[in-house]
Amino acid sequence: MPAYDRFSAFYDAVMDDPEPRADRVVASIDRYLPRAASLLELGCGTGSILARLTALPSLTGLDRSPAMLAIAKEKVPDARLYEGNMESFSLGERFDVVISVFDSVNHLLTFDAWQSMFDSVHEHLDDGGLFVFDVNTLGELRRLGDEPPWVYDFDGGVAVIDVSFAEDQGGDGMSQWDIRIFEHVEGVRYDLHQEQIGELGVSLSRIESALAPTFLILDETDENGHPPTDSSVKAYFACRRRP
Repeated sequence: MPAYDRFSAFYDAVMDDPEPRADRVVASIDRYLPRAASLLELGCGTGSILARLTALPSLTGLDRSPAMLAIAKEKVPDARLYEGNMESFSLGERFDVVISVFDSVNHLLTFDAWQSMFDSVHEHLDDGGLFVFDVNTLGELRRLGDEPPWVYDFDGGVAVIDVSFAEDQGGDGMSQWDIRIFEHVEGVRYDLHQEQIGELGVSLSRIESALAPTFLILDETDENGHPPTDSSVKAYFACRRRP
């Protein structure tokens, strides 16, 4: 995934604050599996979430980008980090908790890939283990596609993010994120780094149906703690592995 490798140096500067996402993970663990000792994060990126979960004795991260993992290693030196595809992976062990946050699941661009990931998560969880993840909803991706480009000033440059969205006949939606980073070099000189990153939007009913055979949904909320709809901004899931 070369796009994420090139984007890694600027990832933390343009992403949302990781603290609320990590707090949600901790709250789910405290509520549903307080005895948890081991955790695997899928799409761990630069390690910003893992760095906030160090109360757990054993932390593991998986990501496709070696450059992202190199940064994560500096943030969370005691975590075990693996290069791999969250769509389908085999680590040869099971965990108490598996998480995927920052809408990482949306970056799998077919629903078959989502189902494959759910299957892999089931294989890597202990009986009764906890699966915590979040998604951008169809409504949120549609809204982002209607908005003008966002401009972020950050230390060392400027980011411009423009999102387009197209809905297919089956009801899913594909968004394309055009990310341009203007890295300040010196004086009036800026280097341009441009990436195209996709996100798949899927109805909540389809997600629930895919989870049902192998997971019990313990909690499903929107960003305000209410039951989510396809018009919510986010949907947050906490699920228990079925035997």
